[in-house]
Amino acid sequence: MVKIPLEYLPTAEELPDSDDTPVDNELQNDLPNMLLDLLRSIWAERQDWFWGVDMGIYYEPNIEEPAKSKVIVPDGFLALGVPRNTGERGRLSYVLWYEQILPILALEVVSQKYNGEYEAKLKQYESLGILYYVIYNSASGRRGLYNKHQSLEVYKLVDRKYKLMDSVALLPDGGKMVWLPEIELGIGSAAGKLGNWQREWLYWYDRHGVRYLSAEERAKSAEKIAEQERLKAEQEKLISQQERQQKEKLAAYLRSLGINPEQI
Repeated sequence: MVKIPLEYLPTAEELPDSDDTPVDNELQNDLPNMLLDLLRSIWAERQDWFWGVDMGIYYEPNIEEPAKSKVIVPDGFLALGVPRNTGERGRLSYVLWYEQILPILALEVVSQKYNGEYEAKLKQYESLGILYYVIYNSASGRRGLYNKHQSLEVYKLVDRKYKLMDSVALLPDGGKMVWLPEIELGIGSAAGKLGNWQREWLYWYDRHGVRYLSAEERAKSAEKIAEQERLKAEQEKLISQQERQQKEKLAAYLRSLGINPEQI
């Protein structure tokens, strides 16, 4: 295979930054963005990762017609060992011949109008060599196409073929998780709330199966801790006042008997 010099390959500016295909349900936006928000907290000090949401991964250039370069657009994907930030504009797309690092994980949220997530897209990610392929299916268990699949399935590339990984049931969380050692995080699903929307969501977990809290949950937790500390301080103040009043009452009683309490 002839190696083409980088200067002759299409740049991100020459490549379409969207496939103009709108998402067909809220979850295709909310789930990847929720995972991104969690990573911003978990890896706040790290600058060697990138999580793309509805962004094209360009994997084969077309020099003569850059717009026809081969691309796949996951709902979300994770790359490690790349710069977190690439300037004021950020990435327009993820161009493999410039990044030089293949994403380690791709996420697809099954469309209401089925789009081949379990067959065609699985084969595409498999042929690209992406280590983990995660499929979330809110319609799992229903009659027809989805009833053989779990709501969350994680596939790992083993000998160039995807193998479905076993998930671990979690208590008291009530969810399930798959540990990803190369990422040092687990990905899983559990009942939760985003705003006023109560349903099953995707989360990151630590190696002990403890779920990382969302920004909303962290804020509520901080408020709860602050309220507990306020109540504790008020209780300690009340106890101190009661003890002082008891001492004053005892001192007054001793004086009534002609005893100086300070000499006892």
